[in-house]
Amino acid sequence: MSEDWELAEVLDLLSDEYARSILAATSVEPMSAKELSEQVNASLPTVYRRIEWLQEYELLEERTKVELSGNHHKVYSATLGRFAMDLAEGGYEATIERTSRTEFPGEDAEDTADRFTKMWENL
Repeated sequence: MSEDWELAEVLDLLSDEYARSILAATSVEPMSAKELSEQVNASLPTVYRRIEWLQEYELLEERTKVELSGNHHKVYSATLGRFAMDLAEGGYEATIERTSRTEFPGEDAEDTADRFTKMWENL
């Protein structure tokens, strides 16, 4: 997303209960849509709509989780680190700070190279 987003659109997004719950859950660890559905107590279509909306504003990142069983699936991680809004000189100014890729929770849980090595060993 470019930084020319509309403040009202971001406020609408962050005012949504499910969107906030998804961000909170995925700030701890990457989660699949199914896990998010159970975590935030929402239907899968509701979760997917919020995921799409959050991705539109680059507040949520999608990755593929490689499983040794071959059942790879998508997981989502929050990229929102901080949202701030200031009132000054007759107007509002908002800033969004995103987490860097190295700060993602669970990033160091298992090395990708190790996962591929294990996958090849099990072929």
